[in-house]
Amino acid sequence: MRKFLLFDTETTGNGVEDRIIQVGGILLGNGKEPIVYNELCSTQKEISFEAMAVHHIIPEDIKDKLPFLKSDFYAMLQENNDASNFLIAHNISFDLEMLQKEGFENNYILIDTLRCAKHLLPDERSHALQYLRYSLGLYKDEKQEAQKLGITIQAHDAIGDVLVMKLLLSKLKEKIVEKYPNEDVMNKLKELTNTPVVIRIFKFGKYKDRLIEEIAMEDGNYLAWMLKSLELDEDMQYTLKLYIN
Repeated sequence: MRKFLLFDTETTGNGVEDRIIQVGGILLGNGKEPIVYNELCSTQKEISFEAMAVHHIIPEDIKDKLPFLKSDFYAMLQENNDASNFLIAHNISFDLEMLQKEGFENNYILIDTLRCAKHLLPDERSHALQYLRYSLGLYKDEKQEAQKLGITIQAHDAIGDVLVMKLLLSKLKEKIVEKYPNEDVMNKLKELTNTPVVIRIFKFGKYKDRLIEEIAMEDGNYLAWMLKSLELDEDMQYTLKLYIN
């Protein structure tokens, strides 16, 4: 039976040398009750003040904790690491990169709820997890779900975010059933995860709320400048290259 591991990490920062200091996970499937993981982890890398301002984890919180590689989560992650199971995260490329810094080699099927949301919910003004938490009304169900699993919900807390992601995943699966009624839901989510998104409208910058296709015809140099000068996610890079070419 397939297993589904939803997870999220909090880290010392976003740089090359940064490391995991908190991991949250929910393991589903195999005909058993969900198993919740919520662990703080020690590391030699100092936590940046910018990261503290987001997740509020301070050095004293992790001083006496085990390192990530000795966490219960990591043992479970390795135990289930095969191509019949699913590893699920919101913007999974970031969290997977953090795991790989610890030496993890992935064999799971990857599901990115961020990219899937972009495909299935194209009209949302943002696809950030906390935005979708409110725009989709996920917050209305989270208290009951949290009580069932024994989870405390906090924004930018690993296990709190995993719970919201679990509710989001249910919404995305409903959308799959509506749009692709004859397809296996998880296989379709896998396909969408591996398919770049063509973004229609600028959501930032001087052309905010304008169609990217229109700007490509009016001011193609601006698209080229963005691609060269800004740190853009994979989907925006794909979109700009598509219109430039």
